[in-house]
Amino acid sequence: MSEGIADLAPLRRAREQRAWYWYDWANSAYVTTIATVLFAPYLTSVAEQAACGYVTDDDAGVKCTRHLDVLGVSVSPGSLVFYVFTVATIISALLLPVVGAAADRSPRKKSIMAGFAWAGSAAAALMFFVVGSDWQLGALLLLVANICLGSSLVVYDSILIDIAGPDERDRVSSRGWALGYLGGGLLLALNLALVTLHEPLGLSTGTAVRLSLLSAAVWWAGFTWVPYLGLRNRPPASTEREPGGLVRQSFGQLAATLRDMRRYPMTLTFLVAYLFFNDGIQTVIASASVYGDKELGFGQSALIATILLVQFVAFGGALLFGRLAARIGSQRVILAGIAIWMVVVVVAFFVPDENLPLFLLLAVAIGVVLGGTQALSRSFFSQLIPRGREAEYFSLYQACERGTSWLGTLVFGLVHQWTDSYRPAIVALIVFFLVGGLLLRRVDARRGILEAGNPLPRVV
Repeated sequence: MSEGIADLAPLRRAREQRAWYWYDWANSAYVTTIATVLFAPYLTSVAEQAACGYVTDDDAGVKCTRHLDVLGVSVSPGSLVFYVFTVATIISALLLPVVGAAADRSPRKKSIMAGFAWAGSAAAALMFFVVGSDWQLGALLLLVANICLGSSLVVYDSILIDIAGPDERDRVSSRGWALGYLGGGLLLALNLALVTLHEPLGLSTGTAVRLSLLSAAVWWAGFTWVPYLGLRNRPPASTEREPGGLVRQSFGQLAATLRDMRRYPMTLTFLVAYLFFNDGIQTVIASASVYGDKELGFGQSALIATILLVQFVAFGGALLFGRLAARIGSQRVILAGIAIWMVVVVVAFFVPDENLPLFLLLAVAIGVVLGGTQALSRSFFSQLIPRGREAEYFSLYQACERGTSWLGTLVFGLVHQWTDSYRPAIVALIVFFLVGGLLLRRVDARRGILEAGNPLPRVV
């Protein structure tokens, strides 16, 4: 740089980082309002109306015991949503490596990210038209929206490396995560007001829910324009290619990474442990609204308020767990978090119907361990990654997190179908936390860090 000429690169990078944050803000509306809170119980009611001719909300205490015919398979209406989640995650597990390979080799990453986002938001917007007994449309739209979300996030995460140096990524990633919680919580609060005040506004409960779904879709699509306009396209970095076409290259690279992981048994053991306990976590979150609605008898307003509580408590939980990790080590704190998760699902089994205070207490416990276990799992895994392979290994970590968490929803759906109750379904998830915890205890953190060629932290 010539003397007297300011280096504007940091300013341009800062502007891009601010634009990048907003995709967390954009997509969290779908994750919170639609995927986590409103659409699962709504689609379940639509499926029950198709099977039994009524909506459970209007027939308190009456359970639908008839089944739907889904491609020749008998499916309980109460299990439909969880089977859709299962299919979506299996498809994502196959699709995400291809999406990642295409994005790595494309000079238009932001366009790929935005394209998936707008396709997903279009599917979410069409959920407004899911009425009566039209469960087939609802299931299809949920499938498409979830796959598009996962695909957009793979590309979004990869852009972080382009806009932030190694010393900036923790800060930039954390700010994006925080903005996502804020955006998702804000829109959910607005939707809480809409669902709560639907009668004075002259709306039915179903119409209020469908308008909330539409608001999340518009929010997702609208705010995606901020990163799309604010990020720059860049030529792809030179990558070592596997032979063959794009699909073969994608799965070839994944296979090469998995083969390499055999050299780092502690890293592999942790990843397998994470798959189990994270599967349990994701299933608890995905099933919480349906459990509260269909099993415990809470209305939509109470459920939305509960999810809001979880959103904000998770911040404090992450900070608390971070402080504990600095004193006793992240592995021990994660194990403690898993133990709390096990207590949560056991207590959930015994929660009496319509006992809102105890349900809210469980929500606080979930908030504390949700932010803590996920934040520390990511940082603990980073210690076990061999030097120079960070992006490659974290890509696998993210693909596993988003693309293979399907067994929990499948087990939840099957147990409900076998027992016609959500109580044994929720307590069955303890198996995932138990297996994940036992595998995590087998991880020798000191050995794993040294095998990866990394310096030991002060507290292991």
